[in-house]
Amino acid sequence: MKKLLTGNEAIARGAYEAGVKFASAYPGTPSTEILENIATYKEDILAEWAPNEKVALEAVIGASIAGARAIASMKHVGVNVAADPLFTYAYTGVNGGMVLVTADEPGQHSSQNEQDNRNYAKFAKIAMLEPTDSQEAKDMTKAAFEISEKYDTPVLLRMTTRVCHSKGIVECKDREEVGIKDYVKNTKKYITVPAHARMLRLKVEERLQKLLEFSNNTSLNYIEWNSTKIGIIASGGCCSYAKEVFGDSASYLKLGFTYPLPAEKIKEFCKKVEKVYIIEENDPYIEEQVRILGFDCIGKNLIPFCGELTPDVIRKAVYGKENSSIDYDADKVVPRPPTLCAGCPHRGLFYTLGKRKNLLLSGDIGCYTLGFAEPYNAMDYNICMGASISAGHGAQQVFSMQENSPMRAVAVLGDSTFFHTGINSLLDVAYNQSNTITVILDNRITGMTGHQENPGSGYTLQGKETRPVDIEKLVKACGIDQVVVINPNNLKAVENALDWALSLNEPAVIITRWPCVLKKFSPQDKEEFKGSFTKRCTVDTEVCIGCRSCIKTGCPAIYFDKTSKKASIGLDCVGCEVCLQVCPKQAIQKEEA
Repeated sequence: MKKLLTGNEAIARGAYEAGVKFASAYPGTPSTEILENIATYKEDILAEWAPNEKVALEAVIGASIAGARAIASMKHVGVNVAADPLFTYAYTGVNGGMVLVTADEPGQHSSQNEQDNRNYAKFAKIAMLEPTDSQEAKDMTKAAFEISEKYDTPVLLRMTTRVCHSKGIVECKDREEVGIKDYVKNTKKYITVPAHARMLRLKVEERLQKLLEFSNNTSLNYIEWNSTKIGIIASGGCCSYAKEVFGDSASYLKLGFTYPLPAEKIKEFCKKVEKVYIIEENDPYIEEQVRILGFDCIGKNLIPFCGELTPDVIRKAVYGKENSSIDYDADKVVPRPPTLCAGCPHRGLFYTLGKRKNLLLSGDIGCYTLGFAEPYNAMDYNICMGASISAGHGAQQVFSMQENSPMRAVAVLGDSTFFHTGINSLLDVAYNQSNTITVILDNRITGMTGHQENPGSGYTLQGKETRPVDIEKLVKACGIDQVVVINPNNLKAVENALDWALSLNEPAVIITRWPCVLKKFSPQDKEEFKGSFTKRCTVDTEVCIGCRSCIKTGCPAIYFDKTSKKASIGLDCVGCEVCLQVCPKQAIQKEEA
């Protein structure tokens, strides 16, 4: 049976065919669809969203120790969060096969950095595979579990954005029921006290030697001979990019198993070609190994060190040429920067925060990061998931050291981000008693990555109803006494909440509770938020004075007619009323949508 699948869908299919029993992840582009597709195999695989990547990997490790094949998936920065358990499980080895998918993002389409996670395999001393297309994504997922169990190692399956999201024809097969291995208590293997870990450290090196032999002999690494004037060494999506540029004018060493790298196969290849090009995105991971083996090569001295290596980028770097394209007048292209949706529940908060002085606004990772932009200018920095509270706390402690400092720190993060790593940060605030103000934007879903369930939504990934976490009670349990819950579309309520929090000399938390405008409502949402998104706002042009106050809310549904010098509101309005409250002449009214 053949199917047209993305790389992410193909990994899910590979997990199914490989007999995987358990899967866990935290959503993050470009990895999100892996677990979403694994979850469709409800009869065979238990798939769960975890609060963060560390928890996801730890759950998968537990499943592996118990004897089941298990898989975790996450974007590249998620592996940073999960690194602690990863490095320890690299020492102990597995029972049931364990695979960790890292979805790297050359080009930083939706990420705060562009790290190269191939380095994690080298650092943790575990096996690594890199698919080039959807068929390989499925096949290598299955191979990864076999390698994991044969060599007693976690396996890193490294994807990149284009391989994750590009589609290809995949030959699908039936599921192979592997079964669950017996669990046998083995403290010397799994209890990593120093006396045991020192012995495990030696086994890691023994395993690497066996993996090196495998790397040199596996069909996952192979040579395609054409002209010997040029030799290309590449892995993953870069293999496809390189073939589009060089075609049959070059020979290729295609690397699918990339840690340990196949030293003997690299030597064989380099000795038989006149000029060697290393085509790889980001770090000179392969290039460094080739040079260590004593071969000169063309790599990052010519190929860009960052960004995606599309065929056009490679062609320009190597030949100084670009394919012809359609000419157009760039001045006529309207810039369309990302913006908060019409009806976004974060708008009222950022509109209000942006007008306040003497505030340091500590941001986080999510849709609400857009609060930094015009017209709000309501964010000073963002670091990583959950860091807004702890980084805000540190800033507030410094402000408090300065006599008569007018500055206050306000930390802003979403509900899913709070569950991810914000709880620990809030404990830091409560424990050390800084008068940091924390705003938790509870829009009832994990918004930016495509509306995945989370511990506060009331449902699991596979649709099972569960008990939702009460954020207000959780915040109080963390040791915060001063908590208020508001509707963020009510600007007066936002103002009052900020005034209240700023008047305190102790930690305070404001919870803004209103659903994402794009969310599919649950029965509980329909009950709590009756009538929401059923009306829209319109402008009475007879009353409008063209002051543009409504435009300053940043809502994409509002536009200004330069001819009539009047504001107007489009059909995408959902009646959040922020503009209505801002209008000084009451020229904006509500009607049924």
